[in-house]
Amino acid sequence: MSTNSNVQTEKSHTSHRANQLSPSGIRKFFDLLASTEGVISLGVGEPDYTTPWGIREAAIHSLEKGDTMYTSNSGMSELRQELSRYLKGSYQIDYDPSDGLLITVGVSEALDLALRAIINPGDEVIMPDPCYVAYDACVILAGGIPVRVPTYEENNFELRAAAVEARVTDRTKAILFGYPANPTGTVIGRDKLSEIAEVARRHRLLVISDEIYAKLVYGVEATCFAVLPRMKDSTILLGGFSKAYAMTGWRIGYAAAPREIIAAMTRIHQYTIMCAPTMAQVAAVEALKSGESVTAEMVEDYNCRRLVIVKGLNDIGLTCFEPKGAFYAFPSIKSTGMASEEFAETLLTEEKVAVVPGSAFGQCGEGYVRCCYATSLADIEEALSRMKRFIERHRKR
Repeated sequence: MSTNSNVQTEKSHTSHRANQLSPSGIRKFFDLLASTEGVISLGVGEPDYTTPWGIREAAIHSLEKGDTMYTSNSGMSELRQELSRYLKGSYQIDYDPSDGLLITVGVSEALDLALRAIINPGDEVIMPDPCYVAYDACVILAGGIPVRVPTYEENNFELRAAAVEARVTDRTKAILFGYPANPTGTVIGRDKLSEIAEVARRHRLLVISDEIYAKLVYGVEATCFAVLPRMKDSTILLGGFSKAYAMTGWRIGYAAAPREIIAAMTRIHQYTIMCAPTMAQVAAVEALKSGESVTAEMVEDYNCRRLVIVKGLNDIGLTCFEPKGAFYAFPSIKSTGMASEEFAETLLTEEKVAVVPGSAFGQCGEGYVRCCYATSLADIEEALSRMKRFIERHRKR
């Protein structure tokens, strides 16, 4: 009789990297939201505006003309030229449209390409905690190691240079962050960003700056990281059209970086995506040409909602620092004694208000929830009323 056992060792058919990824904490609450009627959502991080008509019309016209073929891997020449003019006009920074810009399928693809283009197995990438949920995952999928830097409410969740430098090792390859920030709404001033830039220069690190919310700021200016002294050649600037032009479903973004890095990103892009959708690129051209006035109107409206939700949260006992960018408030729920996920689940069940637990964005997000105010003022006010009832029932005695 054979000594070989009939019981075989289980063999996984999925990769170690894929198995390292945790399910998105945001997606879990979207799924709960979909199964609950009558919910007011402060969870979804996208504008409640429809893409402006002029932008939609440009895409429709391109379809009517039959412009449905592939574009260059790098993106339409006209779009790259318009984007180069936009960056020059907005930040006084020059990117050659022929080899300094890459059009991508949203900023999500740009982030993925950037990390895969620069990371070798075991390289470390420093990022703030809390931060956008995709940062960890994209670093892991590129073969890197995420290194979190705690940030705190008392400092408005700002990333500080000294804390970054304390985590630099001989394996550190890059610093990754996004300001204005998701989930906190934090905007870091030029002086503090300059201190982080000095750390990057001293240790010869790359910086990946996710500036998707750069147009959504209130009473402050968002600093383009690449314009800081001697940082253009060490910065991968990521941006897109989703937030400022209400174009989330169009999936159109870009990267601006040194020629060598753009070339590496493009090589990966051409094998995985080929090119961004043609009609979305046409729409992006029109957004750059005519969308600024609509963006200004949206920002004014968001600012009104921002003031209402921040005051309302503080009034009901959920202390909230004032976010200066994006469209998120990040109040503390510590007065309830609940963990973030418990708070979000119970609030959804009892009062039908959807928020995202801060723990979805990192350990330092525990004790907080993300509230998106890109929804109507009437819904914000009703959500605050429901949350007030909830807090009165659950406030820790």
